[in-house]
Amino acid sequence: MDFDNLNNIIKFSKKILIISHVNPDGDTIGSMLAMYNIILETFKKHTDMLAVSKVPEIYKFLPNTRYIKQLDEIDKSMVYDLVINVDIAAKDRAGEGEIFFDRAKNTVNIDHHKTNIGYADLNFITPERSSTGENLFYMFKSLGWNISLDTAKCLYAAILTDTGSFRFDNTKPETLIATAELIRIGVPVVEMYKKIYESDSKNLVQFQGYCVSKAKFLRDDKIAYTIVFKKDMEKFSANDECFEGLTEKLRAIVTTEIAFVAKEMKSGFTKFSFRSKNIDVAEICAIFNGGGHKFAAGCTIKAKPEDAVKMVLKEIERRNF
Repeated sequence: MDFDNLNNIIKFSKKILIISHVNPDGDTIGSMLAMYNIILETFKKHTDMLAVSKVPEIYKFLPNTRYIKQLDEIDKSMVYDLVINVDIAAKDRAGEGEIFFDRAKNTVNIDHHKTNIGYADLNFITPERSSTGENLFYMFKSLGWNISLDTAKCLYAAILTDTGSFRFDNTKPETLIATAELIRIGVPVVEMYKKIYESDSKNLVQFQGYCVSKAKFLRDDKIAYTIVFKKDMEKFSANDECFEGLTEKLRAIVTTEIAFVAKEMKSGFTKFSFRSKNIDVAEICAIFNGGGHKFAAGCTIKAKPEDAVKMVLKEIERRNF
C-alpha cells in the first residue's frame, strides 16, 4: 500500500476534512476521531470532521468529539486540499458530504468492506480486517506514527463495536493482537464497555422490546423480521439510536438464520438492516443497491414497508437455504 504517498499528501495539505458515513456507528466515528488525533499529534494540524448524521450519544465520551461538525457548520463552498473518507463503502454513503469529496484536490478512501470499489485517488481497503479501526491501527504502525492514549481509545471503540465485542467471525488473531497493544497503551476496557454497551436509555429498551414483541417468523423460525413504522417511532419518541442492536436481538434467537429490521422512512422508502449466522446477506442487499459485510449488511428500497418486505423475502427464498 502507498503509505509514503499518504504521509506526503497529509504533510503538504493545509485544509483537510475527514468524513464519516451516514447514520454513523462506532467504527466510522472511532476511525474518524483516531485519524483526527493522529494527524494532530503527528503533523500538528487541526482537521475538520464531518458527520452528516447526528453522532450517537454513546460515542460522545471519546476524545475530541466536540470538534465533529454537522453539515450546517461547514462552508459548503469550501474546497479542501484533502478529504479522507473513513469506513465509507460507497461514495454516496457520505451523504451530502460527497460534495466536498468530489471537489477536493486529493482524496483518500480508508475502509474494510469487500464491496468498496476504490473510488478515491488513494485507496486503503482491507476486507481481511475486522474494521476500519483495525485497518487504521496497522496503517499507523506501518507509517511509524505514535499511537497516543486518545487515539488508542478511538481505535478500540471502532474495533470493539464492529466485532460485536469480539463475538463476530471477523475477529481474527490480528484483531486481538491490535487490541492487546491498545490495552497496553492504557485503554480502560471496563469503562469503554460500560460507556458503549451499558448506557441504554429506558426509552430505547422499551422501544426495542416492543419491536421484538411484534416480530414475525418464517421457514420454521429460520427467518425473523420486524417492521418499524413511523407511528411506532412516534409512540416511543424513538430516534435512529434506538435501532442500535435491534437486528442482533432477532439474530440471537437460536433458530434464526436470517434476521432483518424494516424501517419506514419519511421519504416513502424502507430501510433494511440485515444480520445472519451463515447466509451472505451482503449479496441480498446488493440486489437492492445496498451492501456491507457477509453477515451484516443493509439496503434501502423505494417502496412501502409491506411491499419492500415482500421483495426482500422473495429474494431470500430464491437462495433455498
